[in-house]
Amino acid sequence: MNYKTIVEDDIDVLVCGAGLGGTGAAFEARYWGKDKKIVIAEKANIDRSGAVAQGLYAINCYMGTRFGENNPEDHVRYARIDLMGIVREDLLFDMARHVDSAVHQFEEWGLPLMRNPKTGAYQREGRWQIMIHGESYKPIVAEAAKKSADKVFNRVCVTHLLMDESKENRVAGAVGFNVRTGNYHVFKSKAVVVAAGGASNIFKPRSVGEGAGRVWYAPWSSGSAYGLLIGAGAKMTQMENRIVLARFKDGYGPVGAYFLHLKTYTQNGLGEEYESKWFPDLEKMVGKRYLDVEASHRTHRPIPTCLRNHALINEVNAGRGPIHMVTMEAFQDPHLEEIGWHNFLGMTVGQAVLWAATDVNPKYENPELTTSEPYVMGSHATGCGAWCSGPEDVSPDEYFWGYNRMTTVEGLFGAGDAVGGTPHAFSSGSFTEGRLAAKAACKYIDDGKGEGIRVSDAQIDKRKAEIYKPMEHYKIYRNEITAGSVNPNYINPRQGLDRLQKLMDEYCGGVTFNYMTNEKLLSIGLKKLKLLEEDLEKVAAENIHELLRAWELKHRHLTSEAVMHHT
Repeated sequence: MNYKTIVEDDIDVLVCGAGLGGTGAAFEARYWGKDKKIVIAEKANIDRSGAVAQGLYAINCYMGTRFGENNPEDHVRYARIDLMGIVREDLLFDMARHVDSAVHQFEEWGLPLMRNPKTGAYQREGRWQIMIHGESYKPIVAEAAKKSADKVFNRVCVTHLLMDESKENRVAGAVGFNVRTGNYHVFKSKAVVVAAGGASNIFKPRSVGEGAGRVWYAPWSSGSAYGLLIGAGAKMTQMENRIVLARFKDGYGPVGAYFLHLKTYTQNGLGEEYESKWFPDLEKMVGKRYLDVEASHRTHRPIPTCLRNHALINEVNAGRGPIHMVTMEAFQDPHLEEIGWHNFLGMTVGQAVLWAATDVNPKYENPELTTSEPYVMGSHATGCGAWCSGPEDVSPDEYFWGYNRMTTVEGLFGAGDAVGGTPHAFSSGSFTEGRLAAKAACKYIDDGKGEGIRVSDAQIDKRKAEIYKPMEHYKIYRNEITAGSVNPNYINPRQGLDRLQKLMDEYCGGVTFNYMTNEKLLSIGLKKLKLLEEDLEKVAAENIHELLRAWELKHRHLTSEAVMHHT
């Protein structure tokens, strides 16, 4: 393919992915690296990219230390209980002790944070959540990153990390292509911060057919955070920790504001409260450390998310579904009704549109809830990602190898979804992790650890041929289509994605198999993933857009393989 090769050389800090983690990295890199060359590569456009692209109605991680509300240690305990003990406490504490300053910066930059008129503190939605007018959350934060970076490459899909040829296991940059022009981009860098997204659409979604694409997590998040890291040889952790969420049916509208601010609650199809009946058996199963029914009622200690989901699923399986969110009481108050609708219009417009289109008025009808298909990510209520070094002052020796948030590959740092073991970071915590990673990356460079990097033309040319291979494959075999898109010599990205979703659903505990799997199913699934990997060598792309889909599919495949192995 005759696409131009564009080389960006002598980069100090390259940021791959410009969601909240990436914008935080760029901003902090400029603070610690006044004379450093900072470059951002983003698959979409930095103004509306990442999981916060269409806005948020709340910032879900804020300690409120200045108001005497919580301390970082409190947040570590909360996340540890919710994730049933499987967390990196050093990384969690490090994020929690710095996250408030990030939120205060957001307010200074113009993000409207709601205030409690009585106390002057931020308006709480729950213990950790504060309410915002956040439709423009991402553009506001992106502005700071754009002013910090030397260059922002929008519409560049990063497919591979470059490796140093003068020293083993050291990163040297990245390569990718422009999803509009098709040009090949080469970034040579002393340090790389991977802040790409987690993975939606690796499991068969509930919304299919005309509803295809309506998922809870960002549909454009294709597991690149993991595909890039795994491809570079980074050690991964907690990839088995899929997240399943209870959300409003079909629109995936969030329920946090409804539970916490509107004080709505759930009931089964018979109009009964159902959760508590399942808790005694669950308490026996997991122990009082994670579910103490008496203590939870007395102290309002949260029930771990996975156990509440377990109760919901069991109730439906017992034939007492569907589960409803009781909104009819709260929505009689005009103020709460307005908040309920604004909650979606500020972050999940599709849910409001769906209710309007299907004649669901939550003032007169309690809408349905259901559980989502599984997602893989590292910044919401789950902790998939790379095994990273922690901070020097709180990490045990085996968790620290020189630089905070550095993976097991030298010079390669993670933030947001890319870092394993740090759940409940959300948007503000991801931004904070980006800051921490960039600060460490600057120190790595200042210590001379990024000197002498060598990347040969052979490595660059090899990656270029690999990236455009799907288009070459289509060009060679396009005349052998038998009907529609059926071709004996290739598969297209849509066909490959359908296969991936089917096998992950059936062998790795997807929604149609009630989230259950076992060793035998996983063994069969791994075999089928290997066969799919062979066929992905023959994936074909008719144009640049399909080339993007082909590489998203390859990253999803790598992610899925890690999920299945860890499970």
